[in-house]
Amino acid sequence: MTTPISPTFLGIDLGTSELKAILMASSGAVLATAHAPLGLAQVHPGWSEQDPAQWWQALLQACQSLAQQAPQAYAAVQALGLSGQMHGATLLGAQGQVLRPCILWNDTRSAAQCQTLRERLPSIEQITGNLVMPGFTAPKLLWIQEHEPHVFQALRTVLLPKDYLRYLLTGEFVSDMSDAAGTLWLNVAERDWSDAALAACGLTRAHMPRLVEACAASGTLSAAVAAQLGLPSSVVVAGGAGDNAASAMGMGVVEVGDAFISLGTSGVVFCVTDQHRPNVHNAVHAFCHALPQTWHQMTVMLSAASCLRWVTQLTSAVDEAALLAQVALLSTADQAQAPLFLPYLSGERTPHNDATASGVFMGLRPQHGSAHLAYAVLEGVGFGLRDGLQALQEAGSQIRSAQLVGGGARSALWAQLLADVLEIEVTVSGSASVGAALGAARLALLALSAQSPARIAQLCSKPPVDQRYTPQPGAGAQHAQRYAQYRACYAALQPVFQRAA
Repeated sequence: MTTPISPTFLGIDLGTSELKAILMASSGAVLATAHAPLGLAQVHPGWSEQDPAQWWQALLQACQSLAQQAPQAYAAVQALGLSGQMHGATLLGAQGQVLRPCILWNDTRSAAQCQTLRERLPSIEQITGNLVMPGFTAPKLLWIQEHEPHVFQALRTVLLPKDYLRYLLTGEFVSDMSDAAGTLWLNVAERDWSDAALAACGLTRAHMPRLVEACAASGTLSAAVAAQLGLPSSVVVAGGAGDNAASAMGMGVVEVGDAFISLGTSGVVFCVTDQHRPNVHNAVHAFCHALPQTWHQMTVMLSAASCLRWVTQLTSAVDEAALLAQVALLSTADQAQAPLFLPYLSGERTPHNDATASGVFMGLRPQHGSAHLAYAVLEGVGFGLRDGLQALQEAGSQIRSAQLVGGGARSALWAQLLADVLEIEVTVSGSASVGAALGAARLALLALSAQSPARIAQLCSKPPVDQRYTPQPGAGAQHAQRYAQYRACYAALQPVFQRAA
């Protein structure tokens, strides 16, 4: 007599550089993980595109790996959830065919079209609660309309990247509230498409997928795809979520006031809210969260852990760990005499929305060495995150503790410095590396049936805390003085940046 296999759940996270997939048990335990790399096409400066066909091949590769690692658990999948990079414009024709490579979130070609969109619909930022930026989807469509009119004329459906995978899986055109909030076509407060925002781009609701909540069912696998994946056609596909909202689900950041800080290539401060709380003036993103009647605020700095990689190369250090070991030897007096660093190597989003801003060391002296430069970089990134934290506070959020995730979370020195600079508790968990994929799998489980708030809280628990960092006595005063100087540097250099650009 064979023992029945407990139901399992598949989480798929379509990132920019790779697709991640996990198998999750009903208990929430991760049974297997898989990765498949993705490539970028950057044929012109400021352009960033991907061929959607490689997303599908990456999904097949990851699923094959999971099936090989845990065949019985894989065969027991009952539902899958999708997470993905936000803002990408995947354009389909009348037969569902891809019309051109997807224009990604980090593509900046549509800067001029942002101004066009504001002129066509002056209330666009009030409707969406978000600043018009080239990274969002709507300006990309205006660029297509202007520069590739043949593509625009053939256009029948616009999908976000993860939702193109859903279309291939189910044959359905569907998106969720959290991902759709990053298009500039959603009335985020009402959780519905804005006809006015669509019309400003020459589009209608007919071009848009239908909307579901992230934790709701959006369809089931088609028979052909189910056979290709080796799964039952009864497998439910959840609405899924944009990558940051899915990561929040994976980390248990689901209650009002919960927060996380992502210290990856870019830097993010994410906070859950009980209503739509925009702060357009400071370039805060205010999006729908992955649970009904829940929203989130998010600030973004464009260069974070990437600054540490850069200064490691600049100083010819053996590696980042070796450079951080040098920083750890600096005294408090050495830190106070270090130069200041503006971490704007790729421009900046929150709070300045300034593409012309650039990285700057201020106050260099002959006595400064590689450790001083590295410390300035760590501190400067912390100050950039503090800018974001203050922008959230101005919009009504209060954050007293935040989970730290991303590559930068591996450095205890940096984590403690962030706690001191931000003046909040910072926690680190060793299990957050599959955050978005785990969040997608949790959404798959939720999509099988209606769940009570208590059950959601149970399913979306926070990972165990490995390390807890609290602000050190007296550190706040030193950082406050240097933070004021940091702010003054940007204010003084802003017109210089603009003239240089």
